[in-house]
Amino acid sequence: MTSCQDAEMPPAITEHRYTADDGAELGYLRRGPGQAAADPLICVPGGPGADVRYLAGLGGLDEHRSLVLVDQRATGRSPVPQDRSRCVYTAQAEDLEALRRHLGLETIDLLAHSAGCLTALEYAAAHPERVRRLVLVTPAGLLGREPDEREVAAIRADRAGEPWYAVAVAAERELAAGGVDPAREEELTLRTVPFVWGRWREEYLELYHEPTQDAPDWYRAVFYSGAPAPDARPARLARLAGSGARPLVLGGGRDGVIGTAPARRIAELLPGSRLVVLPEAGHRIWHEEPKAFVAEVLAHLDA
Repeated sequence: MTSCQDAEMPPAITEHRYTADDGAELGYLRRGPGQAAADPLICVPGGPGADVRYLAGLGGLDEHRSLVLVDQRATGRSPVPQDRSRCVYTAQAEDLEALRRHLGLETIDLLAHSAGCLTALEYAAAHPERVRRLVLVTPAGLLGREPDEREVAAIRADRAGEPWYAVAVAAERELAAGGVDPAREEELTLRTVPFVWGRWREEYLELYHEPTQDAPDWYRAVFYSGAPAPDARPARLARLAGSGARPLVLGGGRDGVIGTAPARRIAELLPGSRLVVLPEAGHRIWHEEPKAFVAEVLAHLDA
């Protein structure tokens, strides 16, 4: 058992494993009170391929619910598969079904962030009878990464007066040009992280220096390769709309990573969805607006 020092009484954090359908031993963490509780909240990280520990206690949500923090394939405590196709988001939805069975749950409450929302939506479409409540936090899209680039550009341009802006833009241009040495790539990426936040604070940079076990460089392209071809998109969209999922969809009005367009589109497509956009928040709402985030999520879970 390990401990975390982000509260006066650190929440219990324990490491666990379960067996996927292909025999792989995948990992997850349990965090919060009542770890043997029958109503855990399964949490899928974004990235894609980010170490799930960045979710931390989700703004204090772990004080109310036992969190099951999923290690995606090739991240954290889950091994890199020989068959890379197991890292496609559509395949990882079946890992969630194996986890449900492992936990002995008839239905699950499921929360996902950013790119992880693709996995959660795929699971809800494939196993609609197994999803009790669904929460999508700053989702990347419905079928792949689908921002409105004009909206994202406008959100970023609105920050032009901030002291870090010119350095961040120059770093992004250098990264986009390609051919950057790996050591310098990490340095440049860190210069762009203020775009993740609605209100940048220097202490946020510490979050990006914490030890992590993120996925390999190839992971991102493989993860998104599950997006359907143009001619298959209507059927996939119909399948999602017919899944019965009525999620709470949370967006950040100053999200310089993905904007609000994907969240709005999901809420429009899935009948009964509830969209909440926090106007001053960025991509990690639970850090910037923890009280509002926890209140909205708990209201949805307890409805």
